[in-house]
Amino acid sequence: MEPRPTALLILLALLPFDTWIGGGGAAASNAPSRPPSAAQGSTLDPRQLTALQSMGFPTAADPCADPAPHGNATACDNEAPFRHLVSLRLANCSPDLDIPTTALRALSTLRSLAFLRCPIPVPRHLPGPLTASLRSFSCDASLRHLTGVWLSRFQNLTDLSVVGVPVSASGPAVILSQMHHLRSATISATNLSGVVPHHWNALGLVHLNLSSNLLNGRIPSSISVLGFIQTLDLSSNALTGSLPDTIGDLAALKHASFARNSLSGPIPDSISQLSALVHLDLSSNQFNGSIPKFLAEMKGLKLLNLENNNFQGVFPFNASFLRRFEVFKVGGNNNLCYNHTQLSSSLKLGIAPCDRYGLPVSPPADRSTRADSSDYSDDSSDEGSRDAGSNGASHHGPSKLVLGVAIGLSCFVFLVIFLVCFSKVCS
Repeated sequence: MEPRPTALLILLALLPFDTWIGGGGAAASNAPSRPPSAAQGSTLDPRQLTALQSMGFPTAADPCADPAPHGNATACDNEAPFRHLVSLRLANCSPDLDIPTTALRALSTLRSLAFLRCPIPVPRHLPGPLTASLRSFSCDASLRHLTGVWLSRFQNLTDLSVVGVPVSASGPAVILSQMHHLRSATISATNLSGVVPHHWNALGLVHLNLSSNLLNGRIPSSISVLGFIQTLDLSSNALTGSLPDTIGDLAALKHASFARNSLSGPIPDSISQLSALVHLDLSSNQFNGSIPKFLAEMKGLKLLNLENNNFQGVFPFNASFLRRFEVFKVGGNNNLCYNHTQLSSSLKLGIAPCDRYGLPVSPPADRSTRADSSDYSDDSSDEGSRDAGSNGASHHGPSKLVLGVAIGLSCFVFLVIFLVCFSKVCS
């Protein structure tokens, strides 16, 4: 007997919707299965989803939609039906993680790749499509140990940052020479040795940081070709010689640090041409000569650090010059002094006042002596005499015990002499 239409409708209503549309349970069981994460609504390409899982990246949520935990981060394009990764940051990785080459092949759409606190082995094989696609590479306290040759393969980078990981190379040029599109390069605290490059192909470089390495030799005059450079940090190396005069050609330079090297010579006059300069740090070197007066004409300068050098002579500026700075340091220059009629000792510049001959007043050997009160006077000898007359007896003179002993000894000596003379007269 044929089922009634009403009963058939009731039966269809009780079936699951996808089974009803797909033609029943058998058809549904034969449908191709999707990856578990894709079944949860991921819009990411399944191959890249698998690659992330093999790298220990959390994929419980859609990597293209939700922020990743533990400092990890992703960004995706808007392609359909599946989106693709364009940016990936791996953070706080397990040291046991070993990134498979197949995972890197699947990530050839990446334009930015970053490792943060990931002390994992360096991937030995970098797929060509990935190195060609990357525009930004960052490695901060990660990958244990890098080589210059390995880094040099990222030839299309515009942004390179390697911080806190040893790099073996004969110099920065091994890494940078083929990166023609670089705009920002940071290779800091890597124990990188060699010299500052003499030839530059990345003429559009805006930011260069080679600080806290083992670079030696002179700063080449050819650095002037970096006409767009705004930040130049060569601090904490072993550089020698003087600053090149061509540094004045870096018209866009805003922040420059050459601190903690062994640079010497005077500050070149060409620095006066750097009208955009805001920050200049020459501290802890061996710069000498007088402090140039043209610094007063550099109105944009807000931070100037000249401490711990060999500058000499009279500090040429007054208090109004100092007030315009956010940071100004000049201490630790033993042959430099200030005019105490123009500057107060309350400014605590870290240098001595000048005497009448324009030489630094020698610091007191003991601050409890009367010389301490005369160091900063207009006429140190006159005021020192007045100080001795008013306070010496009560505060700085010999004690009563010493005076008593001295008087007793004098009397004894006088008595002996008297007795000797008396005995000679009587005999």
